[in-house]
Amino acid sequence: MSKLQTYHPTRDVWNLSDEIGRFFWGLGSPRESEREAGFSWTPAVDIVEDKEGLKLHAELPGLKREDVKINIRDGVLTLQGERKFQDEKKDDNYYRIERSYGMFARSFTLPKTVDLDKIRATMKDGVLELSIPKKPEAKEREVQVEVH
Repeated sequence: MSKLQTYHPTRDVWNLSDEIGRFFWGLGSPRESEREAGFSWTPAVDIVEDKEGLKLHAELPGLKREDVKINIRDGVLTLQGERKFQDEKKDDNYYRIERSYGMFARSFTLPKTVDLDKIRATMKDGVLELSIPKKPEAKEREVQVEVH
């Protein structure tokens, strides 16, 4: 009995990137370590910085807040969870399955200027938003210098 495998069209590109990384730097890519750990998809993430701090937006369609785990360890923020294939029925004949399912994990090293105790997360319409404020001493400030 053969096992059904999910086809990932970008897998060849990732493999090429990994090979180039090993050739030049002797290292694998982060995606390689994620695949080796059994993670089957990688949600898209945008990170924006302003004067108040960082905003991280992760696309997690179909997930609820209880499906996502967020933790910080040694200055590294990690998002992880799993999107399960819900609609499987024995009598259905799927012609194409393009959406990714399975476990995911994304990790980001946070700058020392952020206030880890004040990070807040919200989830709305399949988008996770993390608000990561800067420490007060790290925020830009303007000082007026009087000329004598």
